[in-house]
Amino acid sequence: MRITEAARRLGTSPRMLRYRETLGLLPPTRERTGRLPAESRNDHSGHRRFGEAELRAVALALALEKKYDISPAELAFGLRVLAEPEVRARVQELGERIGRLSAPPTRALDFEKEKALRLLRRR
Repeated sequence: MRITEAARRLGTSPRMLRYRETLGLLPPTRERTGRLPAESRNDHSGHRRFGEAELRAVALALALEKKYDISPAELAFGLRVLAEPEVRARVQELGERIGRLSAPPTRALDFEKEKALRLLRRR
């Protein structure tokens, strides 16, 4: 289905669906091949065609935004944190520095190992 029909079924606007696409909140555009169902392909004019999978993905995003009172941009960043290890590490570091996340607990054996290595280096 075309974007206007998808927007109507989801209770949103075509503009909002395009915005969500720019944020990466829609499944990637698939290339036309004979193996994909017709409703999930893009048509020849380059317009996105929405299938049931895309509708379910957008509906899930809308439900998450409503439940957790977040914007589409915030949801997109949350996905980026989950997908990119470097971003995740930096956000975790920030969380630890501002006290929102606790640092991973130091294991007693790690402390003893470091202590033993320091003693051996002195010799």
